[in-house]
Amino acid sequence: MTVQERRPKVQREPRREMHGRQAWLTLDHGETRRQCSVIDVAPGGAKIAADAEFDVGDTFEILLVASHNRRQRCEVVWRNDNTFGIKFLN
Repeated sequence: MTVQERRPKVQREPRREMHGRQAWLTLDHGETRRQCSVIDVAPGGAKIAADAEFDVGDTFEILLVASHNRRQRCEVVWRNDNTFGIKFLN
């Protein structure tokens, strides 16, 4: 591959490392609340890990800051055991 044939770099969203910061998942329309760890977060989504195995489903709400009552609606885009890639929904 020559210099002229190189593909342009993919522009990715800026990510912020969270190093296991605690967050809370709200499942079943607010009936169930589970704790998780945020590995990293970007404007469009996040990577999270759950300490225990439980069924997250395809959509849920996440509370990223305990002192704020704003929950963000999310969709799971990939999963690997207890680690999930999520996309924030509007």
